[in-house]
Amino acid sequence: MKFRFVLQLATSLIALSLASGRVAFANDVDDATAEDEYDAGAVPPEPATDDVVFKATSITAPFLEQFTPETADRWHPSETKKIVDGIEDEELLNYRGRWKIEEATVFPAIVYDKGLVVKTPAAHHAISALFPEPIDPADKGLVVQYEVKLQNGLECGGAYMKLLTHDAAFEPTKFSDKSPYTITHSPTVFGPDKCGMTNKVHFIFRHKNPITGEFEEKHLNAPPAAKISKTSTVYTLIVRPDNSFEILINNESSKKGSLLTDFTPAVNPPKEIDDPEDKKPEDWVDVAKIADPDAKKPDDWDEDAPMQIVDEDAVMPEDWLEEEPLTIPDPESVKPEDWDDDEDGDWVAPTVDNPKCAEVSGCGPWTKPMKANPDYKGKWRAPMIDNPAYKGPWAPRRIPNPKFFEDLHPAKFNKIGAIGFELWTMQDGILFDNIYIGHSEADAKALLEETWAVKSKLEGEQEKKEAPKSEDEPKGASIMQRVMDVAEDYRYRIVKIAQQARNDPIGAFSADPSAAGIGIFFILWGFYSIASIASMYIRGKPAPAAAAAPEKKDAAKKTDAPSADDKPAAGAPSAEAVPKVEKTGGATKRAAAKKE
Repeated sequence: MKFRFVLQLATSLIALSLASGRVAFANDVDDATAEDEYDAGAVPPEPATDDVVFKATSITAPFLEQFTPETADRWHPSETKKIVDGIEDEELLNYRGRWKIEEATVFPAIVYDKGLVVKTPAAHHAISALFPEPIDPADKGLVVQYEVKLQNGLECGGAYMKLLTHDAAFEPTKFSDKSPYTITHSPTVFGPDKCGMTNKVHFIFRHKNPITGEFEEKHLNAPPAAKISKTSTVYTLIVRPDNSFEILINNESSKKGSLLTDFTPAVNPPKEIDDPEDKKPEDWVDVAKIADPDAKKPDDWDEDAPMQIVDEDAVMPEDWLEEEPLTIPDPESVKPEDWDDDEDGDWVAPTVDNPKCAEVSGCGPWTKPMKANPDYKGKWRAPMIDNPAYKGPWAPRRIPNPKFFEDLHPAKFNKIGAIGFELWTMQDGILFDNIYIGHSEADAKALLEETWAVKSKLEGEQEKKEAPKSEDEPKGASIMQRVMDVAEDYRYRIVKIAQQARNDPIGAFSADPSAAGIGIFFILWGFYSIASIASMYIRGKPAPAAAAAPEKKDAAKKTDAPSADDKPAAGAPSAEAVPKVEKTGGATKRAAAKKE
């Protein structure tokens, strides 16, 4: 009973933490601010002589961000408010996640090297910065590069950037997922995203149909997997004027292709489409084969004949031992010393396979084996023949696509005016640094060699020093860690579903049905457990086990011969009046009595 009470209490607390605690934490209202630690009057401590000290690059670009004091103030967190009943609620921020410009706290490599850091777990974050001048990728190509450092790992969340179409009226404090970045040919999303089994590097751009005016997101087919590491990872996207693109991770090519052929849906629609008005005629026959209507079952076809029959020609092998049993009592088994035939019954040795049977064809009664029935034919079916009415597969007629257009230069993106990070993540500590947006592949690579190449080597050395030795790990720790990882992964996914379900319940549940099902199970089990516990205490169940304990203790002291202390209580029946109880399991009872 106690175990069941503890189990129910524990599961109810788990379910409630999933159902309300975590979600409530994610809904707390907090000021979303971008803080920095730069102080003009402060004197930074002197670094050690062997430390690598940050030095701003001399490389120039249309937009280059290393989060120095001169550029840090151009970043503005979103101050958009939540919409409640169609009205903007001044009390509720849409993005409560905080940002901070600071040095890395995990594997710090370069002294005074700061980045933009996500500071709030389980929250929506949004921050953006205007470019000094709009960037025009048309005929120049586009190179986007930045570092991501997942200081606390990444179980569920994004670390991608958005490039926003130039708009003179754009206000960074009003940046949101609804910001107007869908203008013609605007690149929208690039960077890693992971949650559950999803792990990929996004490359999505929006494209406008010049005939219909409709916008479509073009998603990269088979995107590369993101590198999930607590050390810095540099992601590079190159879009060239010839419509080719390349994605590099840590300066190694991970994906190449063309904007015209490697995205879904395709940039250019088909020239012809199926006629939506064309319908298949009712008399159209598209069945190629039919059963021969003229075929008849042969007279000698016996559908009832069995598949197997007894082999009447079989003869018992000469070495078959009919008198030998298949099993015999174990000759090595010995009767236990404390076995009492009166109380435990007659002792019977356990049985083992008869060793004599292993040396011959078999033992015991012999029966003739079964064999395949030569007369077996099974159920008769008419043979299939070509259908004389067959007309072939039907397809609607093709007509010119009224929405057809041909854009042979999708790489001519419109001007880009700002960069933004609009994320939902369960982990804090995501650090962004060394952002390059421009046109020069050579400059982007030079920046990578100045920054990431140096940083990565130092971080790798620290990571090796802090890596636990496998032989020092306790036995079974890896299995337990896997179990904990899976549990943590599902917790993150359940909370994410709860967040998304506020706006789109059906979409949230269909996006991750397994996590949704587990979440619902724990919630229902939690309420059931609480109801059971409450019902138990309301009824006020007696505890018979506690009352019976002294009696059991006294009974354990007694032996077959009554002692002087075994005096009957007043009014108690005599020994002769007590009915005799059948004794079973004497050896077990004696062992228990000895323990008492």
